[in-house]
Amino acid sequence: MKKIITTIVLILSVTVAGIAQTAATKKTEEENNCYTKWAQKFQDRGAEDVIDGTYNDVIISIRSGGDAECYNGKCDVKEGRVTAMYLKMEDGSYEQVKRKSRYENVPLVITNGMSSPLLTMESELINVLFIKKIKPKKAGFVKAADPSDD
Repeated sequence: MKKIITTIVLILSVTVAGIAQTAATKKTEEENNCYTKWAQKFQDRGAEDVIDGTYNDVIISIRSGGDAECYNGKCDVKEGRVTAMYLKMEDGSYEQVKRKSRYENVPLVITNGMSSPLLTMESELINVLFIKKIKPKKAGFVKAADPSDD
């Protein structure tokens, strides 16, 4: 009886440790996905305003759960909103993103170089990132010299 209880406790301990390891790994992957990295860069540096026009140098991020895929693309902007977006194909052509929005008439407003997310019927979140609008990295501080015995 004592061996059975010991065996059960050992199995439960190994199972709990495995689940904790898997959860920690998944959280690390979510923190390091392409969208999270770009969003952090926009937050740290800020971005210039995006004016009306067509942009051929954007990144389109498609997120589902903790996973994210980022693709090169282009988009059309009118009145500070994304009106159409296209994924760049390997042959250099573009294919329009035709995901149906879960909510009607929700504009993709551009703030700080990123569009607001489009929530699709498939529960995906799609953002357009205007990477050429990221402000340059600020210069670092110059350290003072140590005192000398002059």
